[in-house]
Amino acid sequence: QVQLVESGGGLVQAGGSLRLSCAASRRTFSSYAMGWFRQAPGKEREFVATINWSGGSTYYADSVKGRFTISRDNAKNTVYLQMNSLKPEDTAVYYCAAADRPPYYSGSYYYNHRNYDSWGQGTQVTVSS
Repeated sequence: QVQLVESGGGLVQAGGSLRLSCAASRRTFSSYAMGWFRQAPGKEREFVATINWSGGSTYYADSVKGRFTISRDNAKNTVYLQMNSLKPEDTAVYYCAAADRPPYYSGSYYYNHRNYDSWGQGTQVTVSS
C-alpha cells in the first residue's frame, strides 16, 4: 500500500477555484492509477475523477466535467485536482485514492471506490453561495 496525504482544501465562494494536491509515499507511485472521490454529509462517497499511471487517460464524473482537471507529476509523486467554477454542491470532504493494477484496467473500473487499495485522510472543501 501507499500512504497518501491530501492538501489544498478550504473555504471559497461560488465561482472560485481551488487546487487539491495528494502526495504519495512510494517510489512506485508512477505505476498506480489515482482517483479523487468526495463525500458530503449524509451521502455516499462519490467518484470525481481518475487518471491512469502515465497521465495519458483521464475520466470525470458528469457533475464536474469541464470544471475540474486531474493531473499528476510522477517525478513529485503527486496527483492534483484543479477545481474551477466551484458550486455550493461541490462542498464535501475530498479524498484521493491509489490503485495498483495491471495497465489493462482502465476507465469505468476506477469509478468504483472499492477498486482502490489506499486512501488519504481527506481534505474539506466548502463552497459558499
